Amino acid sequence: MLPTMVESSFTDLKAERETIKWQFRALAGVSLAMLMGGATFFHIVERLSWINAFYFCTITLTTVGYGDIVPKTNLEKLFVMGYVLVGIGIVATFANVLVKNAVIRRQLRTSAKRKTPQ
Repeated sequence: MLPTMVESSFTDLKAERETIKWQFRALAGVSLAMLMGGATFFHIVERLSWINAFYFCTITLTTVGYGDIVPKTNLEKLFVMGYVLVGIGIVATFANVLVKNAVIRRQLRTSAKRKTPQ
């Protein structure tokens, strides 16, 4: 009974790893789109260079917020409020998927070691 239980667990872990891979790709795309959208907004509206626009968006979404670049107009402030509320959730979910991936990989290695006779 034990070998089938380990085998079932190993199969479940592999299936979960595939789900996590899909989530990782989707969230990476959404995160990149979020950064690009924010950078485009600040490049056009605040006339920041592309590098400064990406820098500002990255610093904002990671909640570091150095304060060297700040929104000046009401439109920019409103955009940043929405951008932060949505973006931090996306980045936090992306970080969660990264951690889940690491845990699943470790569990798969452990299960594979148990599965193979020594």
